[in-house]
Amino acid sequence: MVAFPYSKINLGLHVISKREDGYHNIETCFYPVPWTDILEIILAKKFSFTSSGAVIPGSVEDNLCIKAFHLLQTRFDLAPVKIHLHKVLPTGAGLGGGSSDAAFTLRLLNSVFELNLNTIQLRNFAAQLGSDCSFFVQDKPMLGSGRGELLIDLPVSLKGLYMVLVKPDIHVSTADAYAGVKPNVPQQTLTDILTLPVAEWKDRLVNDFEKSVFAKHPAIEAIKNELYTHGALYASMSGSGSSVFGIFSSQTELSHQFKEMQYWADYLN
Repeated sequence: MVAFPYSKINLGLHVISKREDGYHNIETCFYPVPWTDILEIILAKKFSFTSSGAVIPGSVEDNLCIKAFHLLQTRFDLAPVKIHLHKVLPTGAGLGGGSSDAAFTLRLLNSVFELNLNTIQLRNFAAQLGSDCSFFVQDKPMLGSGRGELLIDLPVSLKGLYMVLVKPDIHVSTADAYAGVKPNVPQQTLTDILTLPVAEWKDRLVNDFEKSVFAKHPAIEAIKNELYTHGALYASMSGSGSSVFGIFSSQTELSHQFKEMQYWADYLN
């Protein structure tokens, strides 16, 4: 059985407060983007995990696909499977690629073994794997709060608009990004801002990580400025970076502007 774990962007990201457990309370809109990995799971005589495509950093044992399998295996005594992941999405990009792979592993295992887990149950399992894993259980925009695992539907649509995503060869540490942010309760909620036309988001829809990340990595800010120079209605860093996206009203070819960077562009559904 094959699935296509997609990426996400963050439409606004407010870091509201530091929690006693060491995490932060945030407010963000997770929006699905059809730039995908490829994941296959089939029954096998013994468990195995293989990958192809882009190199996945870290040890194989730490891969979230493996952790997702063991999480359900402990609960449901699953038979062995073979998992193969073809990695396309860049890692450390603020696009949720690893989280998406984990959530889609849960979803595929639910189908392969006919576990009949509902959305809430899948989201609860996903939350044990990572703060934004739960978002990838449902294929629609969601308002995330808490660590990002508390989700409610959000009626925002970018359908018919054109998106450009750029990932420079820069690693941004999530821990460093949080360390550079001063938590603050915003004056206007994301829900209110996102009801406005996209062209009015520029000075209102803010990613709180940008200030400190841009100070340390001005090349990321330069990408955002370049997207606006070429007519983006709205541009922002996604998550804690380092990828940057621009939303355009029509098809825009900018690959030549971002040579030697990972680049994706398409209309949104």
